[in-house]
Amino acid sequence: MSLLLISRSPDLEELHLAGYAIEVQCGFLLVRDVPYLDSTGSVRNGTLCCALELAGERTAQPTDHTMLFEGEIPHRSDGGPLTILAGSGRQNPVQGVWADHHFSRKPTDNGHRYRDYFHKVTTYVSILESEAQAVDPHVTARSNIPVPVLEGEQSVFVYSDTASSRAGIERTAARLAVGPVAIIGLGGSGGYVLDLVAKTPVTEVHLFDGDRFIQHNAFRAPGAPALDDLEQIPSKVDYFSRIYSRMHNGVRSHPYRIDTDNVTELATMSFVFVAVDDGEARRQICSGLEQLGVSFIDVGMGVYEVNQILGGQVRITASTLNNRESAHARLPFGSRDPNNDYMSNIQIADLNCLAATLAVIRWKKLVGFYQDTENEMNTVYSVGGNCLINEDYL
Repeated sequence: MSLLLISRSPDLEELHLAGYAIEVQCGFLLVRDVPYLDSTGSVRNGTLCCALELAGERTAQPTDHTMLFEGEIPHRSDGGPLTILAGSGRQNPVQGVWADHHFSRKPTDNGHRYRDYFHKVTTYVSILESEAQAVDPHVTARSNIPVPVLEGEQSVFVYSDTASSRAGIERTAARLAVGPVAIIGLGGSGGYVLDLVAKTPVTEVHLFDGDRFIQHNAFRAPGAPALDDLEQIPSKVDYFSRIYSRMHNGVRSHPYRIDTDNVTELATMSFVFVAVDDGEARRQICSGLEQLGVSFIDVGMGVYEVNQILGGQVRITASTLNNRESAHARLPFGSRDPNNDYMSNIQIADLNCLAATLAVIRWKKLVGFYQDTENEMNTVYSVGGNCLINEDYL
């Protein structure tokens, strides 16, 4: 991805061709071997670092004017510290780089925004380099030594996750880089689960559903299917796989249902989301996952009509090795309720989305991405009262 990024980004390519030792890692631009003066007036080399803003496979105009710096506090040739220092405090933006200082220098032209990363990098390099050259005229940041440009080798993403790097949570997000995750059922909530999980660095996302994606599904699924898509009547797994493979390299489709005969296929999954609306199917899947020792979250909802107004609840139940018995007791294994309006009124995408969001948040808590102060394993949202009820604390 990085070589492609440099070749398609004139500013990065210009830096590279000019001889700067640039490197791209996890959405960050690194500029190594930048000469500066330490407090004793000695010439040293440091590393500049900033998060990249991208538009697909090329850079966009930077909106952040600051830089991180790995090295000591840089000084002027007369002995005083440079005024670009905005703060100190060790940060670890990418593996192998410990940034000790935070620089801030807005450009004097172009409305206080750098035109591109060439403009930004050369501005900061010039400030540091010019003081070092006052002591040794031969030092330069243009080392012309090629540095391997690595961008998360064989990343699970088709393009770089610049949202995490921009927010500075790459190391926290890395906790989501778990094994394969399965989503069983893509009729409503399962599609929204996929939408959220596909934006995480899980190695693979396996989709299981034996049904076709037809017109009524469009009104409770994420996105906006084209009429041409609906006319082809694709399988649900193929429809969603085609969309989310644009972003995640590990989406795998399985156009069939999971039951007692094939539930062992889930044995290698690190986690499973169950989003089915049939009690017997749920029993076969969840009982199988319990026997396999695989953790899962089951999502469900019940909607009813009173005086032409809908009410109901959304439920998520997490089942791990630590709470099998209590979770099993919460799972509805009965047959479909003919009085459940959810079976006929399907245009409730907001509740599907909410169920999926609660389920993914619970999963992210389990892997240590989110703070988890209550360790609730069952959550119910009531539409009428607009309240969340947490139960079954570990």
